[in-house]
Amino acid sequence: MVIAGVRGSSGQAREALRRHFTELQAAAGRLLTERLATLLAEVDAIEADSVKPLDDCQSLIEHGVSQADELLKEGEAALRCGLGEKEDKLGSFTKKAMHIHLDSLPEVPALVDVPCVSAQLDDSLLGVLRDRVSRLGSVSAHPPVQIDELQERPGSVLARWCKVDEDFAAADYRLQYRRSGSGGGQFEDAYIGRDCEFLVLHLDPHTDYQFRVCARGEGRTEWSPWSIPQTGYTTLAPHEWCPGTEGYILSSRKNIALRSDSSQARYPILYSNAPTYFCGQTLTFKISAAGQVDRRDSVGVCVDSRKGAESLQRDQAVCISTNGAVFVNGKEMTNQLPAVTVGSAVTFDMEVVNLFPVSNNNLSEGGNFKLRVTIGSGNREVVFDWLVDQAVDCLFFGCSFVHSGWKVLVF
Repeated sequence: MVIAGVRGSSGQAREALRRHFTELQAAAGRLLTERLATLLAEVDAIEADSVKPLDDCQSLIEHGVSQADELLKEGEAALRCGLGEKEDKLGSFTKKAMHIHLDSLPEVPALVDVPCVSAQLDDSLLGVLRDRVSRLGSVSAHPPVQIDELQERPGSVLARWCKVDEDFAAADYRLQYRRSGSGGGQFEDAYIGRDCEFLVLHLDPHTDYQFRVCARGEGRTEWSPWSIPQTGYTTLAPHEWCPGTEGYILSSRKNIALRSDSSQARYPILYSNAPTYFCGQTLTFKISAAGQVDRRDSVGVCVDSRKGAESLQRDQAVCISTNGAVFVNGKEMTNQLPAVTVGSAVTFDMEVVNLFPVSNNNLSEGGNFKLRVTIGSGNREVVFDWLVDQAVDCLFFGCSFVHSGWKVLVF
């Protein structure tokens, strides 16, 4: 299998090299032929423009010489004839001689004004071409970057990659993916940039996807060879907002919520469709539009999806308000994060810390639990312990906005 892979990649490399150089040879031949035709046309044009006035001058001179020759012959004939005819012929000769201008010739251009067509050719082109061709293309046994990890996330896969060629100075990376199998289609771009990881969203659970990455060197325009495709998948259902919640409009994938007319909902809390957030994962809220700010506006995580509360700033919930205040079980912390606005990304990370032992480590038996929570916003984060009154291994998430215009993506 490994041998087949090496031979297969070697065959593909040979074919790519032959195809590229054949195309270059054909293109170079066309360019040289077109340039030669252009230069020959310039020579033809110069020749035509320069020769015409000289041809006209020569014609005038030949015509004058011909007239003079005829007049000379006529004069000689008049001298040889008898006295009776001589007077008439001499009169005719004299009359013709007065009407031709034997002493005027057209102006002949000076020698310095006569074009001398020449071709100037720069032999340095061959040297430049030889230098560029000697550096054209490269062959490597391994691509400079490889997929390092494919980590499943709810409805998505986090792809991480790394350089395997330390001498390669990467300016940008390019990540592509496609569905595995015969119906997977072509690879499509997921990310182009300087980061070495990217979360590929909107993937179907329990479906294999292929991922590959390449890089572009500093000051280069071409991309490096692709890494060996790696297969990744997710078994986790995507995060979705609960449909049918009054006052909110959801996208087709139910991962984007828009706060609509605020007059339609007295209690403006939107919860997740199910408790899909598991401790140990990262939950992200991305704000793509903002409305009027209210102190009750919040995004966060909660143990249940109880109705009737006016905000996530309540018991059994942790959240961050749009002004950056952090609330734990309805109480505001002294630590504060940057205000949430358009483009903000708020992340929640949690891990379980048992406050009291639970027999057989069975979470379903209940008990007092402490969850260590990390909330990040902007370039800052806060870490604290959240005490919950029951053992939990999965949580709801939610958002609450009093006024319309807020739009939030969850992943």
